[in-house]
Amino acid sequence: MTHPAPRGARRLRLLVTLGALSAFGPLSLDLYLPALPQLGRDLGTTEALAQLTMSMCLVGLALGQLLAGPLSDRVGRRVPLLIGVGAYAVTSLLCALAPGIWSLIGLRLVQGLAGAAGLVIARAIVRDLFDGAAAARVYSMLMIVSGLAPVAAPLAGAQLSRFMDWRGLFVSLSVIGVLLFLVALGVRETLAPAARHSGGLGATGRQFAVLARDRSFIGFCLMMSLSSCTLFTYIALSSFVFQQEYGVDPRLFSVIFAVNSVGIVLAGNVNGLLVGRFGPRGMLAAGLLVCTVGSVVALGGVAAGWGLPVLLPGLFLMVSSGGVVSPNGSALALTPHGERAGTASALMGVLGWLAGAVVPPLVSLGGATALSMTLTIAVAAVAALLSLRAIPVSGPDGRRRGATGRATSAPRAGP
Repeated sequence: MTHPAPRGARRLRLLVTLGALSAFGPLSLDLYLPALPQLGRDLGTTEALAQLTMSMCLVGLALGQLLAGPLSDRVGRRVPLLIGVGAYAVTSLLCALAPGIWSLIGLRLVQGLAGAAGLVIARAIVRDLFDGAAAARVYSMLMIVSGLAPVAAPLAGAQLSRFMDWRGLFVSLSVIGVLLFLVALGVRETLAPAARHSGGLGATGRQFAVLARDRSFIGFCLMMSLSSCTLFTYIALSSFVFQQEYGVDPRLFSVIFAVNSVGIVLAGNVNGLLVGRFGPRGMLAAGLLVCTVGSVVALGGVAAGWGLPVLLPGLFLMVSSGGVVSPNGSALALTPHGERAGTASALMGVLGWLAGAVVPPLVSLGGATALSMTLTIAVAAVAALLSLRAIPVSGPDGRRRGATGRATSAPRAGP
């Protein structure tokens, strides 16, 4: 650890701030989610191109982490964080002024690139201060805070859409960006100068090479990417499925979306209480099992024609599992790599967000239907659960165990 972890009121302020910064993804995607069909009609474009505005934001959120994460390992966490948040506020305003679908798609890419700084650096700051089960508990707390974003965003979006169009919603995102910038000004630097990496692209490449040789780290990254596919497929297609296939109006859809998101908050609380007893790996396995059960229930309900009474409970279980899978997967992946936390956080994030950017548009090419949505979710959930078995078992401190049971350190990179 670079600095001692803060305590008391200062710790609470830091956790709330990091949770808010981790909410860039949900805010960028969910606030205008109820207005996505309206956006397509207003711009005279297809359902697939309207969907692409979300996908390009996801691509930006993924690729931006590859820039912000390694940069924060070199120059510290605070400066890249402030630059990213400030750029997010400006780009969100430009999205509101976009004259057509293609300019909006391009601006959404830039918006995602800027917002990625909050996602990756928040995780790196936690790793600077905590490790092992303690890190998993803190990540759970961040899930509770950031989990409020997908609860509030679609509800707020549905209510705001009664008074403004989708352009007004992007103005709202700009205002939120300004507020988050002001909050980020209070974040102290957590990476001491002595712990920072010197050198240019070569040094960054060596850090990525160390991570690529770590079978456990790559395994957790791939597992979390599969888990991300379940959530992002739901986020991207649910507005079309519920509103167009089941006739749900935008306000009721926002309520359904918010109820599912409450499950993330509840699961994050449960994880924080139980991770000390069962360990991050045990809780991760439980979360993946719940995700798989919920996904299969949802798929079965759609295939049998039972509709919303079965689809909704299945989706609730699937979405809620993110409150357990994400914090424990992050803790297990990052704990052995404290000396390159920003780069490791970036690689982990980019794989998950790119999976979310690529899979839903491919699925929607055949039509955004309940069957295509639930089938994709179920396949990804089962694959994520099975992939956990291939990841080497680690001890409670997150370090790999050799044949003797003794902890072995992850390989260190050069300067």
